[in-house]
Amino acid sequence: MTVRVRSATADDVPDVLPLVRALCDLHAANDPERFAVRTDVIDRYARWLPERARDPRSVFLVAEAEGMPGLVGFVVCTIEPEVPIFWIPECGWVHDVYVIPEARRRGVARALVREVVRRYAAMGVKQLRLHTGVFNDSARTAFAAEGFRPCVVEMLRTL
Repeated sequence: MTVRVRSATADDVPDVLPLVRALCDLHAANDPERFAVRTDVIDRYARWLPERARDPRSVFLVAEAEGMPGLVGFVVCTIEPEVPIFWIPECGWVHDVYVIPEARRRGVARALVREVVRRYAAMGVKQLRLHTGVFNDSARTAFAAEGFRPCVVEMLRTL
């Protein structure tokens, strides 16, 4: 399967929103206490994603695959400030990566992540960071294959 990764535009946002919904649902189904989202989450993304498409310091990409209709995946990233006690003033933050089930295990996520790495390296960004759900072994495997390593364990206690 040939995968084409390209910059997303504001025109892509309506096609990305169902993927956002699927990602939110996946996380909420696996850990509803941690990943329950607001009822207006799609409206929020509908406003936020066009900004990411225009922002030269954000990376918002979509993937298309030969023989498959529509978008098969997306990634959205921003540059975020770091706590001032650490050596690095800012880092690239991978907020969301999603690949439709029919296109998984075909290199789509890795192609998206490789392009994120390439673009942020070209900007001079020194670190990329992300969270993955504890339940998401396949995501961690894919990220590890692209050079990411575990560095923090987030813990949760509901009050």
